[in-house]
Amino acid sequence: MTDFDAAALTPDQARALFRNGLRAPTAGWCAGWTQANLISVPREDAYDVLLFAQRNPKACPVLDVTEPGQVSASLFKGDLRTDLPGYVVYEDGAPVAETADVREYWRDDLVSFLVGCSFTFEAALLEAGIPVRHIEQGRNVPMYRTARNCRRAGSLGGPLVVSMRPIPAEQVADAVRITARYPAVHGAPVHVGDPAELGIEDLDAPDFGDPVEVRLGELPVFWACGVTPQAAVMASRPKFAIGHAPGHMAITDARDAQFLAP
Repeated sequence: MTDFDAAALTPDQARALFRNGLRAPTAGWCAGWTQANLISVPREDAYDVLLFAQRNPKACPVLDVTEPGQVSASLFKGDLRTDLPGYVVYEDGAPVAETADVREYWRDDLVSFLVGCSFTFEAALLEAGIPVRHIEQGRNVPMYRTARNCRRAGSLGGPLVVSMRPIPAEQVADAVRITARYPAVHGAPVHVGDPAELGIEDLDAPDFGDPVEVRLGELPVFWACGVTPQAAVMASRPKFAIGHAPGHMAITDARDAQFLAP
């Protein structure tokens, strides 16, 4: 897919590639630099999003919030309208466009939220010898709507979304310990084992992203996912919103180490 080392890129270099039209899932990109989910809503809906995040911090750990109309953020020096590899535009809760550039849809009243992403702790998992299957297979991380409802906030409510990584059974405890040290980017898993307990019927049919192989001796491990606000948009049907294409993240100017708890 690429003829460069995505892990070695700086955020500026990656954002320039996306601005020029490259579309790719960003797991494994820009090693050491924090990635984030994006949700942009009109100012009139911003309080509900902030309250939704406050009430559901496991799924929606807010890293940064812009002023209305701003196209950059303190953690993201690029252009939020062009510098992600993919976006989804919603009207009345329905996706109406998937694009690499949302300038034609942008509004001066949009407030943008950057929400922590579990890609941030994947380097720590790899350093510990724990496999990250979607990186191994060159795929987007699988993400699933669950039967667990988030706490409602004003007009906004919807299901918890989770990402899944197959982990060898003997390494699950280590994966839990390592990821728990990153509470600002979802932290420890919300579930280990039988996906049916989350209301997930088929691991090979994710709601977002791509299926990955679960091998003999591995357990599916599920982390809260920052696509949850977009699932809430689809469930609650506000008039307008913009989100990142799932797995196609905002690569920020923050370092992963900033979000490592002592």
